Amino acid sequence: MTTLYIDADACPVKAEAEKVATRHKVPMKVVSNGGLRPSQNPLVETVIVAEGPDIADMWIADRARMGDVVVTGDIPLAARCVEAGARVLKHNGEALTQANIGNVLATRDLMSDLRAADPFRQGGGKGFTKADRSRFLDALERELRAAKR
Repeated sequence: MTTLYIDADACPVKAEAEKVATRHKVPMKVVSNGGLRPSQNPLVETVIVAEGPDIADMWIADRARMGDVVVTGDIPLAARCVEAGARVLKHNGEALTQANIGNVLATRDLMSDLRAADPFRQGGGKGFTKADRSRFLDALERELRAAKR
């Protein structure tokens, strides 16, 4: 059975994901280390993990399997989930797959090294837009349909 996992810390699309999961009658696990208001939706389980770096990521990575969908902006978590056979989406709707996860990881590492070498290169990236939200909704719809097959 397909499960939708949400890496909920700093996730801007939790409400949208819940709507799509509900429409497809897919259980959704919203995973964080606290500070979230639990949903009243019976399909949505709020999972609170212990404080600590990457604890929520490890919880998701240990459970995500073939046929599941994971929503995360964390590239190392995405890589582990892709390796396990799960379908992975970033918050802007970009799919992370076997075909592109290596390049995405390499780019992440390169940018991290550049920021470490130049303390003035600390840009926060571009903001989250309505177009990103719309792309996410379309992509999640496609991924859930494909995962349920």
